[in-house]
Parts: sequence; structure tokens; C-alpha cells
Amino acid sequence: MQQQYPFKEIELSAQNEWANKHTFAANEASDKPKYYCLSMFPYPSGRLHMGHVRNYTIGDVLSRFHKMKGYNVMQPMGWDAFGLPAENAAIKHNTAPAKWTYENIEHMKTQLKQLGLGVDWDREIATCTPEYYRWEQWLFTELFKKGLIYKKTATVNWDPVDGTVLANEQVIDGRGWRSGALVEKRDIPQYFMKITAYAEELLSDLDQLDGWPEQVKTMQRNWIGKSHGCEVEFPILGQAGTLKVYTTRPDTLMGASYVAVAAEHALASQAAMNNPDLAAFIAECKRGSVAEADLATAEKKGMATGLWVTHPLNGETLPVWVANYVLASYGEGAVMAVPAHDERDFEFANKYQLPIKAVIKQSDADSLPMTEHGLLFNSGVFDGLNFAQAGEAIAAALKAKNLGQKRSQFRLRDWGVSRQRYWGCPIPIVHCVGCGEVPVPAEQLPVVLPEDVVMDGVGSPIKKDPSFYETPCPQCGAPATRETDTLDTFFESSWYFARYASFNSDQAMLDSRANYWLPVDQYVGGIEHAILHLLYARFFNKLMRDVGLINNDEPFSNLLTQGMVLKDGSKMSKSKGNTVDPQALIDTYGADTARLFMMFAAPPEQSLEWADSGVEGANRFLRRLWKAVYEHLELGAIAAYSSGELSAELKAMRLQLHLTIEKVADDYGRRHSFNTAISSVMELMNALAKMEGQAPLTRQVRQEVLQNVALLLSPIVPHICQALWAELCPNSHILDASWPQADPAAMVQDTVDYVIQVNGKLRGNLTVAKTSSKDNLEKLALEQPFVQKFIVAPLAVRKIIVVPNKLINVVLA
Repeated sequence: MQQQYPFKEIELSAQNEWANKHTFAANEASDKPKYYCLSMFPYPSGRLHMGHVRNYTIGDVLSRFHKMKGYNVMQPMGWDAFGLPAENAAIKHNTAPAKWTYENIEHMKTQLKQLGLGVDWDREIATCTPEYYRWEQWLFTELFKKGLIYKKTATVNWDPVDGTVLANEQVIDGRGWRSGALVEKRDIPQYFMKITAYAEELLSDLDQLDGWPEQVKTMQRNWIGKSHGCEVEFPILGQAGTLKVYTTRPDTLMGASYVAVAAEHALASQAAMNNPDLAAFIAECKRGSVAEADLATAEKKGMATGLWVTHPLNGETLPVWVANYVLASYGEGAVMAVPAHDERDFEFANKYQLPIKAVIKQSDADSLPMTEHGLLFNSGVFDGLNFAQAGEAIAAALKAKNLGQKRSQFRLRDWGVSRQRYWGCPIPIVHCVGCGEVPVPAEQLPVVLPEDVVMDGVGSPIKKDPSFYETPCPQCGAPATRETDTLDTFFESSWYFARYASFNSDQAMLDSRANYWLPVDQYVGGIEHAILHLLYARFFNKLMRDVGLINNDEPFSNLLTQGMVLKDGSKMSKSKGNTVDPQALIDTYGADTARLFMMFAAPPEQSLEWADSGVEGANRFLRRLWKAVYEHLELGAIAAYSSGELSAELKAMRLQLHLTIEKVADDYGRRHSFNTAISSVMELMNALAKMEGQAPLTRQVRQEVLQNVALLLSPIVPHICQALWAELCPNSHILDASWPQADPAAMVQDTVDYVIQVNGKLRGNLTVAKTSSKDNLEKLALEQPFVQKFIVAPLAVRKIIVVPNKLINVVLA
């Protein structure tokens, strides 16, 4: 055994062995319980960052721990490879997105392997390959036939920098989630997935997810946004028909003083026909954001349409306004405005001198707007009713007039999946003059994206390539054109977890192996994916279930959301110049040091503050561990302790060892508290360093401790532990070893530590035999010098309180 810790040599040796032997290849033919551990797959940007290191180390620790615990483990890896960054990089470097992407994948794969991940690389997938996206094209066509995917012209969020449509979830504070550009509204024909058809199930099934953080479930509940309210219809004056609105506050209906419609509403368009000023205002509104958060903070603007409606219950005439704070996509694209009881309506009414009529009160001192629930007044027959009573009574009155009814609705909107970019999965639809929208038949899939293209930065190359879009209609054979939009890249990441189980199936999207591995037992990733990715993956899981591919309702049984890696208090980013290159860290200290620091610096769900001193400390501990094994083995090989009469010191050492085994198993398995697991092992090594002597029993206990330390740390620092195990136990391999079992006999304590108090104040400690009687404990306590010095006249011992196995309190009076 080398005296110095040769990290480069042992890490390369272990990684080569794992690769050559396919050590972590998963197999369904096992009688062990399965454990599918998955970390969110990376975008192949070209280089690993510290967030990757943390994410994948967490998943690897859990995978390796469960393998030792006797589970049949699968931990796969792949690449979320489509997306706009590849197009931008291709333009910048004068190359094709495919070439840039595949080169990045190879480089990052090498880096991931250097981290020592126990990954089944045989199952590797890249979402940009036709072998992968063929199957999502197949699913698209199946859902299109069922009506779960449809095409419509819609007002969408348009990112002018990326030149593409964004889902509402991808608009953050009015800006594109990737480019940061101010988002505009545009009317574009595109394909939508009917996620709203699953809204109720997506909401109710959150209650099944006991292994998910409450924060994530709350974010999804709020996004799905089920509300209970009332549909109200206002007859339009001077023409047939009604203006329909949805409200969650039917109790305020008698205070409505105007109605407001979105710029896209049919009434707005009708009124603008002969009103150029209104038409200009509507155009201005359409250029704004479609996101609720932005509308809530934007300046409220409006214009009267000249149209009027009749209040359905009191017969008053109310003006119709176009307002920029009304969302076309929510409810009916129109609101009944009750300025006295809604902040946005109040602000708008004050700005445009519209009536404000209070109809709800809690006290006579209420200030407006009063948005809380209360009792109705100024509301005719409904006066005196509370919120619930008024809701029922007003809904009944509306229903009797055939002008409304109770209704529940969701905030969730259907998911627009068309993107006007090139580097994505082609949408498998052919446009035929005679047949309309025709899905590409399964036998003609995949519709392959041309990879040898020139990116000039102006539009998508396939929109300018007749060899791609010119095709015969699959139904009638007439000349037709392919759809040239591609799918939102969240489409690929919404089902990849299932494809790993059937990674090489060329006959179906998924096969029977998917039902063996799914659901994923442990999913690891950032909380920033709480809504977008995790909601879409849940939706896709249900879609795949309903087309008969899988049996499970939910994709991920347990979810761990790790915190960010910070430096100088802020997230690492190139723009801030505060990044740390994982490659440099691995080259200087080794992967095990990187892994140990990442797991020790903070609990996984909290943010981790980068510290060079912490990295050096992690490396120092590994060198100390190596040195301890080296010095122990210099005296010759010896078996671990199994029997023999031990001194109190050796008993105490074994007690600490087996308590540590018990604690570390709980830290890994239940608590996911890797930092406290490492801390416990460090304390154990500190105690071992103080244990002197070379007698056979002493060396046997030392051997037992060092063997178990190698096992306890092997999920976190697998390379050094494999090397140390080979030295300590030369006739076996650590990957064949099971997780250690704590020895109950070693955890039986012969002595007890008592806290000694005088009049309730701590004065010292006393270690006594566990079998000591109460009388003996009292006698021993009184004999201690730190008690004697307080027993001076006129004070005398009044009584002695003994709390078994804890404390002795000498009461003086």
C-alpha cells in the first residue's frame, strides 16, 4: 500500500474497472426489490457546473446506498439535447446545432464518468436522436386522433429575441425564461395539448405524493388553481346575446358598476370596427404580456366601448370597457367589476371616475376596497347574508332567470407545444388542401430532422428547405406540406424517465420493462422545475397510462429538491464571474474530494455556500483516512474483532462504531442528511486516532472500525473506499459487501453518565456502573469535591433527587 493518498491512480483504476465490467448495468431479472433512482438529466451545454456535481452526487449516494442495502438498483443518464442554445451556439461558431450538441455530449459524458457515478451507461439516451423522438411523434399522432392535441389560433407569449412562442410558465416577470426579453402578445395558429382534461386528476393525485416536499405540491396546486364560483350572464343592450363572466365572488354581484373585457374579446373587436381610437388601444394591449403576474403589477389602462349591458338581477345598465388587466385566457375573458371589493377594479374605477358601490361590510369602519368576506348590505333581498349564504342565494336567483349558475374552473390552461425554432422534434403533421391536418402514419415515423444545416440566424432552416417540407399526403397522395414548427423541448423531458426502462425497444415507445421499473422511486432535481417539468411529466405519465403503455398513475414516488450552489452569497454564474470549474477541482484534489465537500457543506435541500477552505478540509480528511489505514496495515494483516474480553476503552470504541452505523443508515435512507452522516464518521475517526496500543484485541477493534468506515463512506467517496477495502480485506470486493449491521451487543452500555447539580445548577459529571443503586448514587454524588465545596454552614443537604440514567440534584437548605 502506498504511503501517500494516490487519488488520480485509484480513481482512474476504479472507473476503468466499473466501465469494463458494466458494474452498474441494471437488469429486470432479479428477485431483489427494485430501486429506480433518477437525477434530472442535463442539457449538453459543453461543461459541467457545480450544480451538476451536487445533483448527480446526491443521486449516486442514494443509488450506491440502496445497492448495499440489497436493492436491484437502476441509475441511468441521458441528455436533454434539443433547444435554442444549440442554435445560438451554432450561429456563433459557424457550425450545425447537431454537431455542436453531439460533441458536447461526448465531453460532458467524460466529465460525468470522472465523477465516479454508478450509472448504467448502456441505457444512455439523447432526446435529439430519431430513435428517441420517433416515439414522442407516435404519441403525438395518437393523442391528435383522440382530440387531446388540437390546433387553434391563439394569443400567445412571443419572445422577440428567441423568435418563438413561450408557455405561460416560461414567462417570468414579463420576460422570456431563457432570453430575458420582454414578452409580446401575438396571434399564431399552433398545436395545444389538452392538459385541462386532466386538471382534476393532476390536482387530486397530489394527495398521493407523500414523498414530495409540501412546497412543491403547494406550487402545483396553486398553478392548477381550482376555484369555485358562479357563471353570470349580462344581457347586451341593443342586440341579441349575453356577456358571460366567471366570478369567485358572487356575493359582490349587487355592487357591480361596470364590466371589463380583454382586448381579444369578441365585443371589443365589434366595438373597435367604427372606433379607430379603440382599435389602436386594443392593438397596444395585444403587444403586452399574457402573464397574470405582469398584469397584476402593470398600470391599469382602459377605454369605454360605447356598449352597455343589463345587470341580471337589479336591471341597472352597466358600461362595457376594454381593460388591459383582463386575461383573454382566464374564465370568459371578461369580468364583472366591483370596485368596492376588488383592488384592481378599485384602482381602475378611481382612474376613470366609475361608480363605486359597497355591498359587503365587516364593520362600519371598513375602508375601501374591502376585499374580505363579510355580510351583505345595499343588496336588496340578499341583505344580511354571509359569503356562503349569498353565494347560494345569488346562484339560485341567476339560475331561475336562466342567467347564470354555480361553476368550478381551473387556472390551468392548455399547453401550447408549437415552437418556431429548428432544433427540436418535428411535429408529425402533414397539411393537405383536400384532407386537412393529417397525422403521419406510424410506419412513416420518425419524421427526421435534417442535421446538416446552415444556421444564418434568420428563421428556421427547415421552413426554407423544400426537400423537408414538400411531401405527398399520407391519405390521398396529393402534393402536401409538412408542419415546420417543432415541439416545445419540455415535450422530450416529460417522458424520458420511462424510456430508460425500455431504452432499446424498437417496436414500441415502452415495453413491459417499464412496468417493472416505474414509478421512479427517487427523483432528484432543482425546485425551479416544480411547475414546468414536474407538472408536464405527471401529465405525460397519465397520457401514457391511458394509451395502455404503463400501469402507474404518478411518475415519481419520492422527490428531493436540492438547493443551489452559491459563491459569495449569490448563485454561481459566468456573468457574475463567480463560477468554480469542477474539472479543475477534480484535477487538483480528485472526484472523491469534490463529492465529499458537496455532501458535507450543507443538507441537500438547502443552498450550499462554496468555500475553498471546505474543499481543502475534505481533502485533508481523506488523506488522514488513508494514513490511518496505511499505519494500521504496516503492522501486518489482522481480522476484525469477533470475540474476546475488552477493556472499557475498547468497549467504548465499539459502542461508538455501532451507534454510528445505526445513525448513518438513518441519515442516508430516511433523512437524506448526508452532512450529518459524514460528521458522525469524522467523530468516529477522531476517537479512533486517540485509541493507543498495538495489542491483538486493540488491532482487531481498529480493523473493525476501519472496515466499517470504508463501507459507511463508500456511497459518498467510492474510489478511496474501494481501494482501502482492497487493502483491509484483500480477498473480497467492496461492491459485493452489504451495508453493515449494528451489533446490539456492542451497544449495551455498562456505565452511565450522570449530570450532577446543586440546587438545580450544573456542577459536574459522574460516570457510574449501570447497576448502581439509588443509595450508592446519592453517596457517590455527595463524595464529589465539586459538591462538597457547596455544603457549608448554615447550608445542609435537605434531599437528593435522582433521575435514573440522567441526573442527580443535591438540594441544600
